[in-house]
Amino acid sequence: MPSFTPAELTLFLTALLAALVNGALGYGFSSITVPVALGFVANRVLNPALVLLELVLNLASLFLNRRSLPAVWRRMLPLMVGLLPGVIVGGLFLTMVAAVVLKAATYAVLLPLILLQAAGVRWPIRNERTIGVPFGLGLGLLYSTTTISGPPLALLLNNQGFAQDEFRAAIALIRVAESSLTLVTYLFLGLYGSSSLGLFWLLLPAVVIGLPLGRVLLRRVSKDAFRRLCMGVDAALVSVGLGFALQQLGWIDRAVSYAVTAAIGGFIVGSAWQRFLLLRKNQVTSS
Repeated sequence: MPSFTPAELTLFLTALLAALVNGALGYGFSSITVPVALGFVANRVLNPALVLLELVLNLASLFLNRRSLPAVWRRMLPLMVGLLPGVIVGGLFLTMVAAVVLKAATYAVLLPLILLQAAGVRWPIRNERTIGVPFGLGLGLLYSTTTISGPPLALLLNNQGFAQDEFRAAIALIRVAESSLTLVTYLFLGLYGSSSLGLFWLLLPAVVIGLPLGRVLLRRVSKDAFRRLCMGVDAALVSVGLGFALQQLGWIDRAVSYAVTAAIGGFIVGSAWQRFLLLRKNQVTSS
């Protein structure tokens, strides 16, 4: 029976939870895995491993939702066109920036996106073709730098009138495209080494186990409640990670870090309570 170090066990369990969430919602693997994993490994080691994992995960998701592809693929084309230049620029950025700076930037970009989702923000886009290419460019830049694209994708697609299976198919299609392009870019830049490949093989079983379990879980719980719970936990992890990264850079002290984390926690609790009151009001009105 293989033995794990404490760090390896933490990374494996985190990936298992993240795969479960991804199986249920159609996204969320990187946004949960990255905040924890950056406490153990640098972006240059973590990103190549996660890109390989997400290619496997999203190909599986695309296969499971293949029946909905005819309804969504044309709408996703402009976005996919914008991915390529963004992925290339992001890959170059990854090789040029100091690890701790990139870590802080990853957290800083991720946190507001998660908070927007936790707050239930709605952002409908009328002209998808117009916004598709620039949105795809920004998405490719974000993904190849951080391996995270689920939160902005969900913010866009949650408000575009997709059915649940269509939503999953659209996200899987975009993420297969971005992970494939990023994989090629990373190979060209020579970012794949023994450390990244070892991390990939460590986490792959967690993805294989967690993805189907997540699909089963969604049938038993409210999707909206589960999504908000996941985003709340994710925001807490990211805020703690951001605080530690900024302390390493010497930009803030420990007291400020704790204050920011507490404020974010209060925001999450307040949003959850507001949603609870709204649901109760709707139930009373309907009865």
